[in-house]
Amino acid sequence: MVEARNWIQYNQTLVKRGSVLLDLDFLKNWKEELNVLNSGKVGGRFLYPQSFISLLAVLHAYILPYRQLEGFIAALAGHVEGLKVPDYTTIWWRVTKTPITLDPQVDPNQQLTIAVDSSGIKVSNRGEWLRDKWKLRKGFIKIHLAVDIATGQIVSLEISDEKVGDNKKLKPLIRKAKQKVSIKKVLGDGAYDSKASFRFLANQNIEPVIRVRKNSSFRFKGCLVRREAVVFQLQNPDWKKQSGYGQRWKVEAAFSCLKRCFGDYICATKYANMVNELIMKSNLYNLSFYEPKPPIVTKQQT
Repeated sequence: MVEARNWIQYNQTLVKRGSVLLDLDFLKNWKEELNVLNSGKVGGRFLYPQSFISLLAVLHAYILPYRQLEGFIAALAGHVEGLKVPDYTTIWWRVTKTPITLDPQVDPNQQLTIAVDSSGIKVSNRGEWLRDKWKLRKGFIKIHLAVDIATGQIVSLEISDEKVGDNKKLKPLIRKAKQKVSIKKVLGDGAYDSKASFRFLANQNIEPVIRVRKNSSFRFKGCLVRREAVVFQLQNPDWKKQSGYGQRWKVEAAFSCLKRCFGDYICATKYANMVNELIMKSNLYNLSFYEPKPPIVTKQQT
């Protein structure tokens, strides 16, 4: 029986995504944050608190390039007393120098079922006509996600170029996820079908639910865990329902949501900034599932 969607709760998550766009709480502690940031700093002083820069990073991730972001703040400053307007170069420098980590709010003692997959993200917003007409191709990068199927939250992510296979990113994805949560089961499609993946998950005391190839051999071939999966799947037409493999759609839904909210391309040009941008967008996606924590004032590295 298919579980009915709670449309009231779903509507609230969509509203919550928009509520993070404009939060003026940074004005309350403007001077206090600057005092912390500039304490013992050598060289030029910071003119804008980190909470203000975090707001600009959110606006940039959602809708506005840096130059348009400067104009947005200039227009907002006309209605907010004491709001200073940084130029777009300052915004870019502060946003790109801000370290960003994925921070899902999960219970570390609860055992989760994780779905893993990857999807391509274009590194340019160039139109498809230009790509086809003039053969202009900048390629794409891949974002690898591990998603909690119970909540839909992104628990860990990895970034790679388009030539890296999904199977190679399984280990770092799971290791990062295990730093935050306890994992009992991993759901993956045929791209993760290898003896190395099955052995790794078994050694981590994690049940692998990975779709094997239809022409897989029933022979042992040095990996008992994979052989058991081959026998179970190829001799059992109802294996997807019994194993919960069908819940893998949650990771596909996460990719769909990320691309609908933020587009299927990234604005950054340097690889490190690309990673930061995708982590920021993943954090914003996770905000749909819980109330954001109050900002912590920390001293930024020079």
